[in-house]
Amino acid sequence: MKAVIDEVTRWLHLAEEGDWMTLPGITGFQAFEVQLVLRQALPDIWTVLRDQAVIVKKVSRQHRWYLQNTSCDRESCWKEKILLSARGFSVFFQMLVKAQKPLVGHNMMMDLLHLHEKFFRPLPESYHQFKQNIHSLFPVLLDTKNVTKDIWKDLNFPRVSNLSEVYEVLNSELNPTKDSGPVIIHASKCERYAETKYPHEAAYDAFLCGSVLLKVAHLLLWRVHGAGPTPEPSFPLYLDVLAPYVNQVNLIRAGVPKINFSGPDYPSIRPPILILSVRRWPGVTEQQIYREFQSLCKFDVRRLTRNQFLLLTNKFKDARSILKEYRGHPTLQVSLYRYWRHSPDVHCLLQVCGIVTAWALLTFLLGRPGP
Repeated sequence: MKAVIDEVTRWLHLAEEGDWMTLPGITGFQAFEVQLVLRQALPDIWTVLRDQAVIVKKVSRQHRWYLQNTSCDRESCWKEKILLSARGFSVFFQMLVKAQKPLVGHNMMMDLLHLHEKFFRPLPESYHQFKQNIHSLFPVLLDTKNVTKDIWKDLNFPRVSNLSEVYEVLNSELNPTKDSGPVIIHASKCERYAETKYPHEAAYDAFLCGSVLLKVAHLLLWRVHGAGPTPEPSFPLYLDVLAPYVNQVNLIRAGVPKINFSGPDYPSIRPPILILSVRRWPGVTEQQIYREFQSLCKFDVRRLTRNQFLLLTNKFKDARSILKEYRGHPTLQVSLYRYWRHSPDVHCLLQVCGIVTAWALLTFLLGRPGP
């Protein structure tokens, strides 16, 4: 903005009434902002937006007054457009909140945290306050990751890990309702999504997520009615069969498998955390530990101390397998993690308490009067 004002000011010093100059490459709300600032700073110019450029013309003050009072491009309208553009995605967020419609996502916990932090309020210290805030903003949440994870085993579908793979399975011959489900028609500006994949493009991911929800809901409706005739599908019917999954949002590597935003959380069904103690392997890294166990199963690895690592998995059989396989191993000793036994914070606290107790005992003994 300063560069533009300097450029126009230098030109204006040499220009005569009726001369004009072009400021190219200024578009969108910035074009309104530039004109607003120039008009306020320089009383003997007038500006016009034309072909992705701002035209600046030197005029008399009388002509400026005339243009200002007869022009249809009022500065008050510009200010509204500038403010609207500056608000950005918050406008869409407020539309979502006002609509109170079901909000659909896939593994959407991070999205909810981001929406709360950036467009509502800073994240609260209280977990329960966070749940309450999200539920008041979005009273109906549907996490397709949670729904598909719950029914996948019963349907003997292959294990998949991301939204694109879930969509592919539901569109394959493995899905018994592939040809009877709802027909999804792309909007005119999104027809390219019907033929080409654009992963992580917002509109394409939204299309995948909505499609997965409808196809899974149709599959659930088909299972409910079994061999009998399936009623004509409708969104209210889909919401009925999805009711057990409403407001249940999936969590990864957490104490509970999912958050219930409209009630108490489900009890934990996660496998126990394992602790790995390493001997005679100086400088070992988390990546090396990960590769050591990779052939058996996949763990999340986190360093606890110089020679100790936490191992986290979401499968009980993997935890049992590692405990059995590495029993009596000379270098890598795996056991169940116990906070009061293994936490460095607890060890530090016990050491401090021991030092204080020893000092107090020593002071007591040395301070006793002789016989």
